[in-house]
Amino acid sequence: MTTTSPERPPLDRDRLAAVAPDLVPGVAVEVLDEAASTNAVVAERARAGAPEGLVVVTEHQTAGRGRLDRSWQTPARSALTFSVLLRPSAPTRTWPWLPLLTGYAVDKVLKAHGFDAGVKWPNDVLIGGRKVAGILVERLETPAGPAAVVGIGVNVGLTADELPVATATSLAVAGEAPDRTQLLVELLAGLREAYDAWQAGGDLAGMRLADSYADACVTVGQQVRVELPSGEVLTGTATGIDPSGRLLVVGPAGETAVGAGDVVHVRPAV
Repeated sequence: MTTTSPERPPLDRDRLAAVAPDLVPGVAVEVLDEAASTNAVVAERARAGAPEGLVVVTEHQTAGRGRLDRSWQTPARSALTFSVLLRPSAPTRTWPWLPLLTGYAVDKVLKAHGFDAGVKWPNDVLIGGRKVAGILVERLETPAGPAAVVGIGVNVGLTADELPVATATSLAVAGEAPDRTQLLVELLAGLREAYDAWQAGGDLAGMRLADSYADACVTVGQQVRVELPSGEVLTGTATGIDPSGRLLVVGPAGETAVGAGDVVHVRPAV
């Protein structure tokens, strides 16, 4: 028999089943006690024909993956770790917006809870300059057509001693951590709102999203060091986000637009 720490209660599965479909039409939430990677679980379900809207959340992710296959894990019930299956009808050329609009949606929800959050291009959310959430979007081919698996991890209840690196934080460290079940519902609703607007809006929506994202992006306005897969380093000022979701960097050679798939790291220049 196992007991649950009162400081870290489990997600309320009954509440999720009852509330999530009302707030987020088409969403079906499945809670797993433990999983190596929710992105891997959702990818497998997608290939088996699962519809858009499937959400898999785990209380304990043991082999989570970030960009460039970086791995991480958190103590059980200390984070929100989940993946969402999307089957966008938007043109493939616009899909690089998915990690950015996801980060923007997470940022909006955290700000609504009073946190001084900001997005770091292309796929992190920060509080006070420290990472509180990460996003990994993977495209895959399925018998029903191309799909996107959107993975989100938010540090909710981790203590300062439990943070994996000095550059990380959690909602509990930064302020008062909200209830994880309610936070999950709000994040799913925010993601769905941003996703639907992006799908329906075409190029004009892309331009509006670029402006809104740039306003929330802590990278814009910074002197940055962009490390490229070739080993080259681009330095300059991040001046904005273009309609394709690429970061604009003005350096000695002029303006360069870099996509999320074109970079290894983007860090403040020192």
